[in-house]
Amino acid sequence: MSFEMIFVLIMIVAMLLGLLMEVGRPEIIIFSVLIIFLITGVLNTKEALSGFSNEGMLTVALLFIVAGAIQKSGVIEKVIKNWLDKSKSTVGSMVRLFVPTSIISAFLNNTPIVVALTPLVKTWCEEHNIAPSKFLIPLSYATILGGTVTLMGSATNLVVHGMLLDNGYEGFSLFQLSVVGIPILIIGLIYIFTIGHQLLPEYKDFKQQVKADSKEYIAELIVEESFPHMNQSVQQAGLTDLKGLYLVEIIRREERISPIRATTVIQAGDRLIFTGLMSTLEDVQMMKGLTLRTGTHLDLDELKNGNTQIVEAVVSHQSALLSKSVKQTQFRSSYDAGVIAIHRNNERIQSKVSDILLKPGDTLLLLAGKHFVEKFQQSSDFYVLTSLDTPEKLKRSPVKAWFSIILTLTMIMLVSLGVLSMFKAMALAVTLLIVTKTVTPGEAKRYIHFDVLLLIASSFGVGLAMMNTGLAQWIADGLLVIGNPMGLFMILLLIYLLTNIFTELITNSAAAILMLPIGLKTAASLNLDPMGFAVLITIAASASFVTPIGYQTNLIVYGPGGYKFTDYIKIGTPLSLIVMAITVTIVYYWWF
Repeated sequence: MSFEMIFVLIMIVAMLLGLLMEVGRPEIIIFSVLIIFLITGVLNTKEALSGFSNEGMLTVALLFIVAGAIQKSGVIEKVIKNWLDKSKSTVGSMVRLFVPTSIISAFLNNTPIVVALTPLVKTWCEEHNIAPSKFLIPLSYATILGGTVTLMGSATNLVVHGMLLDNGYEGFSLFQLSVVGIPILIIGLIYIFTIGHQLLPEYKDFKQQVKADSKEYIAELIVEESFPHMNQSVQQAGLTDLKGLYLVEIIRREERISPIRATTVIQAGDRLIFTGLMSTLEDVQMMKGLTLRTGTHLDLDELKNGNTQIVEAVVSHQSALLSKSVKQTQFRSSYDAGVIAIHRNNERIQSKVSDILLKPGDTLLLLAGKHFVEKFQQSSDFYVLTSLDTPEKLKRSPVKAWFSIILTLTMIMLVSLGVLSMFKAMALAVTLLIVTKTVTPGEAKRYIHFDVLLLIASSFGVGLAMMNTGLAQWIADGLLVIGNPMGLFMILLLIYLLTNIFTELITNSAAAILMLPIGLKTAASLNLDPMGFAVLITIAASASFVTPIGYQTNLIVYGPGGYKFTDYIKIGTPLSLIVMAITVTIVYYWWF
């Protein structure tokens, strides 16, 4: 083992530990490792930048725009809501929802699908007196399973496809993954409708909890004439640093002031609306001129008015908010929203809202400005789980609303017939969407998740470092030493397990990129078809069911469903084992 191989191995282990311990944003950690490889000469400039021009990565960027255009139209949400309303039983509703959703996710990025459908499903569940927790994990799982059916079903598929092209292979055809994807989709859905449905917990969602226990979340204090800080800003009055409490709104006669800024002036008769630790109210009442309003309390819905709305948002893995407190992020001024409460692991965090250090998967209940959803729907900091109303221009022009869907279907047909490559088809689709003004250039820019693209592009360079230094071959040889005595089936099982463990702990695309070089070297050592190993690794990297952090869609439904970490283990482990058994068996008999 050469010094260069040892160095690359140490850096990759450090990278994995950094991702696991969340010491920084994933794309920054992986990009930093790439830069170290460039500076130390492990990679030259061309090799280090190869991921940024990779066809698979660029296709992912274009798919973000296409998916954003379809989400903007609101057509899929409307069709699914009407379809759901016709069902008469819980299991029947699940079948009606998850079968079409999984089919749609085979042709669209599943992240915007889950973001769009989560508030719709939650509202529908509340209207029919069903716990949203019975539907939200299955929603995520159904889209993950659907994403394994076609080349364009997930970013992971396209990333592996791009790496295969870079290494001189043909890459995947549109439906090549379907050999494995369709069986695991069908059997996975059957599991969800039967055993999985029984294992799902019945939790109130976070918003319902806050609404039911609003006395514990929301307090109202009146500013009397004797208040010594009259006509001073809230900061001068010391109301921004109260122990355990967070000022979210001021009601002044008919006016509502929200979000509150440090410069907002206090006046006599103001009703101050606080959230946080209600147990600390006694300390606040000691302040001269502030009186707790007794005999009544504001309901969650009463905080809303024409200029504000209650919004739920889930902190993402790529968020700039991670490991910072609400106060440090200057949340109110940055996002025009005040944080009412924060939810983590099916529990409200018992601490002052402004002092809580944010983590991926935290659900924020916000009192936000009326343009918040429109402005931050595509933010990389969090997933906004409040439906964005279909723009008036699309309501007036249903033809334009349907255009993005028809265009996407046409492009899929051209790819499946071999007329265009996936990249060319998506490039043409995006061009037509912009030319027809279905999507503006500004919207197209917002739809692209540049942090995800940086992560993918950087991971390509890390994978190339493993190939160039011989580290991939060394690991492949080690797997062969362990697996050879037990046969090819065991080697495939080991590669699947290693990939799947990586994808549960880090990100799915990074797991695929790290494991593909090992798979290709193993195939070369055994003189076997590398395509079988590529399919195996692609499915293993996508099949993240056991933790909420392994796949974006699992993280999106984590807080809104009120789930605990252990719920994913209980429901996802059997599904993960089922998918592994089917995938390894089919790959073994189909390709070898």
